[in-house]
This record gives sequence, C-alpha cells and structure tokens, in this order.
Amino acid sequence: MSDKPAKTYKVIRLESENIKRLKAVSIEPGGNVIEITGKNGAGKTSVLDSLFWALTGKTATKQPSPIRTGEEKATITLDLGSLTVTRKFLAQEDGSYTTSLVVETEDGARFQKPQNTLDALVGSLTMDPLEFTRMKPADQFDALRRFVPNFDFEKSAGDNAADFRTRTDVNRRAKETRAQAAGIVVAAGTPDEPIDESALVDDLQAAGDHNADIERRKSNRAAVASQILAHDQAASSKRAQITVLEQQIAALRLAAEEDIEAGKKLQKRLDDAGPLPDLIDQTEIRAKISAARVTNGAVAEKKRSADLLAAAGRLEQESAALTKAMADRDAEKAKAIAAAKMPVDGIGFGDGIITLNDLPFDQASAAEQLRASIALAMAANPKLRIILVRDGSLLDDDSIGIIAEMADKHDIQIWMETVSSGRAGAIVIEDGAIRQEKALEAAE
Repeated sequence: MSDKPAKTYKVIRLESENIKRLKAVSIEPGGNVIEITGKNGAGKTSVLDSLFWALTGKTATKQPSPIRTGEEKATITLDLGSLTVTRKFLAQEDGSYTTSLVVETEDGARFQKPQNTLDALVGSLTMDPLEFTRMKPADQFDALRRFVPNFDFEKSAGDNAADFRTRTDVNRRAKETRAQAAGIVVAAGTPDEPIDESALVDDLQAAGDHNADIERRKSNRAAVASQILAHDQAASSKRAQITVLEQQIAALRLAAEEDIEAGKKLQKRLDDAGPLPDLIDQTEIRAKISAARVTNGAVAEKKRSADLLAAAGRLEQESAALTKAMADRDAEKAKAIAAAKMPVDGIGFGDGIITLNDLPFDQASAAEQLRASIALAMAANPKLRIILVRDGSLLDDDSIGIIAEMADKHDIQIWMETVSSGRAGAIVIEDGAIRQEKALEAAE
C-alpha cells in the first residue's frame, strides 16, 4: 500500500511503558490542551519524549538509553485514529538496544516503509513553538526559508560574499591608484606631448663636429705658418754661406729658389683659404637640452597621472558594477520573498533575520512571538495536528490562555509540560506513573 497518509491526525490515546522514567502510562486526551505536570524527575518529560520518539524514530535512536533502568524492553503505542504507531526498544547484552516500528491502519494493513509514512506527517520545523522563539535570529531565518520556493539563499549569499570581497579589493586598488595619481606634482603649463630631444642632440653633434673641424684647420694653418718661418730661416742661412761656400752657390741658390717657390705656394694657399668662420656657442644648445629633459620629465609624470586616473576610473566602474550585481541579487531575493506565501500574517524576512510586523522577531511582544510560533508549528505540521511545549513552566497565565485559545480555534492538540501545576485537568506524573493510576495501585 502507499506510504503517504491522506488525512490529518491527532492523538486518540498514548500508551508508554518503560520509556526512560515511565513505568506504564495510558493517556486519552480530553481536550486540545494536554498539560503534563509533576515534580522534576517524576517522568513528565518522558511522556512528551514518548510522543516525539514514536513519530520521529531518528531522534529516539540517538538517545543513550530510552529503556527504563532495570528493564529489558520498552514500548510506545500511539493511536492516531485511522493510524496506530507502535515502536519498541529491546536492550542488548552489550548495553546497546534495537528498535522496531509498525504503522498500521484501522483494518490492520501495515505500511511497508513505516518511517517514511511518519516522516510525511512530521514537518521539518520543530514541534515545539517555544523552542522556535528561543532560536537565534539566523536559525529562525534558516527554518522559514522553506516557505520561499525557487530561490537559492545559499547561492545568493555566496555570490554576494564573493562580490563583496572582490569589490573591497577593487575599491582598495582604486583608492591606492588615485592616491598615486594625487602624489604626482605636475607644473603649470606642462605640455601634453614631450619635446623631441633627438633633434637638439643632433644640433649639438653637428656644432661639435663643426668646431672640431675648425680647430683642426686652425692647427694645420699654424703648422704651415711654422713651415714658412723655417723656410725663411733656411734661406737666410744659406745666403750668409754663399760668400764662404762659392762652390755650393749654384746648389744653394737653386735650393733657395725652390724654398721660395714652396713658400709662395703655401702663402697662396693661405691667401686663397680666406678667414675661418666663427665658433658656434654650444651653451645655448645645452641649456635647451636640459630644459627639454625637465619638460619631458613633467610630460611623463602628467601622462602617468592621467593613466592612473583612468585606471582608477575603470576600477571604480568595476566596483559600481559589483555593487549593482549585489543590489540586483538582493532585489531578486526580496522579490522572491515578497511573492512567497507565508503561513502567518506579518511574518517576513529581514537581512538574515525573521521579522514580525516589520520588526525583528525578538522585538515583538511575548504574546505575539508565541502566537506566531504556534501558527508556524501548525503550518509546518499540517497533517499531524500535534504540538509539543516542553517548557510550559516558563509561560504565564496569559500565555497559557493564548495556547488554549489557538488550540481550540485551530483544532490542534498542544501537549504541554509544566512543573507542579495546580491547574484543573492537568495530568500529574509521579514516580513514572499517572497519579490516579498510582493511587489505584496502592489501593489494590
């Protein structure tokens, strides 16, 4: 048969034997609020545990010892009307235990996968509304995300976290780049393009070559002048020797004539050469080169500043794009949340928290929190009309009145544990049994 139950269920009868501190109890609820009370250690918590363990199973197996001390087995039988749940625990020699589960219909038909049947009844939210009110805001937020379908909260949060880290790095680099640009001092009037130093260097080289040529030619002319003087001196010496050296007159005269001719030729060369041009003053060219280098340095700094400002602008655009992506993602989340049908009027999602009437959930009044938590527990368990309140002793009379009102209004059973309550109708547990049953045992 199918493992999916097709109706809603409430507890008709609970029987629990040898569960934790309980000996044997049988409870048939007479109303929608079932108050289980007694002193601490009497076994009242074991009653609510019996309900919870019968249905959840997984939680029960995590208990170190669900079986009453000194006993070998324990049994929970839960009559839900058209379904009966029987869970048994059997002690083993090594101190562990085994568990078995049977879920059957009124006509005795059994479900092939009984725990799957129960899992379909029990919602994912806690069955205890007070536990929800004590959750951290982030845990409340996670618990209610199931009511917002088709939106991946983890992916959205992960994407936002990644973009936030990237944007932080981009903003840091933009700030550093802009600071570098601000640290560059550009003199007023600095041109946008550098001066061509190579042309000035060529002018300097040409002036140097010209001056070197003039110096070379000047040196050559000085050498020629020295040669002329030497020839003149030689001629004078030879003339002085003519009278003495008649025999050498012819040769000396010829040599003298040759020297004279040579001197004339050299003189003609000097006469034909004309005056030397003026030297070029290199000081002005060097000054222009120095000025050009200063200007070009300023141009380079100006260009570096412009490049840094452009880079900062690009980084700022990237940061703006990341900011927009995060905002778009948040808007998509807000749209999904706004479109979600929440089970309780006034419940909504804030930034990682649950809100109630536009205020953080923990800022709502105790009565508002209690009403909302009960409504959420009902919405989370639409088929199983059972809510467990384990810390009922923390509630004042007004809060208990709210519980009773909502239980009757929505036809849901609320099993509430209190300590030594004197309210009429409360089921008192003493030493693992219901007080009335204990009295009957003593009488027998």
